[in-house]
Amino acid sequence: MIEKPADTEQKIEKILAERWSGRAYDPTTPVSNEQVTAICEAARWAPSCFGDAPWRYIVWNRHEDEASWQKALECLVPGNQAWAKNASVLILAASVQSFSHNDKPNNWNGYDTGAASVSLCVQASAMGLMSHQMGGFEADKLKTTFAIPDNINLWSMIAIGHPAALDTLDEEQLTQELKARERRPLVSQFYANDWNIPLN
Repeated sequence: MIEKPADTEQKIEKILAERWSGRAYDPTTPVSNEQVTAICEAARWAPSCFGDAPWRYIVWNRHEDEASWQKALECLVPGNQAWAKNASVLILAASVQSFSHNDKPNNWNGYDTGAASVSLCVQASAMGLMSHQMGGFEADKLKTTFAIPDNINLWSMIAIGHPAALDTLDEEQLTQELKARERRPLVSQFYANDWNIPLN
């Protein structure tokens, strides 16, 4: 895997700076059940409103059940299928819309699930695995194929696996893989004491 550390304005933890969403996966090296459990455990301990943990994840491991993994892969849009076909694990990040203790709407279920998913991806990076979250998937197809209730929110599909050499990518994918990492300047998104007042 190529290294693409973030060019940060201030020094941050190495694992955060080095985590990025690659596309070159090794389809032959399994992600072990212990590794899968570890990334799920990291997500389990994420913060959430009332500690309700509204997230629900479906994990498909091609080395454990290739038929189910293939069905999940086919729920991705073609552009994502083209490279995610080499990932050992696919994970759906979903959430329950209501609090478990009172059945009232949980307006933070998406926010909390995002926090859990970041924990999952950072844990994967810490173990030498690569992760890539995707919004390009067919939600209705996932719900039909895997009997997911209508009242469950689907947020992301996440590819997990061991990195591979870049020659596994086609020209378009390689261009994306080699593109410099960029973010907006810190002052354009973080404000001090009032809206749109840059944080110095």
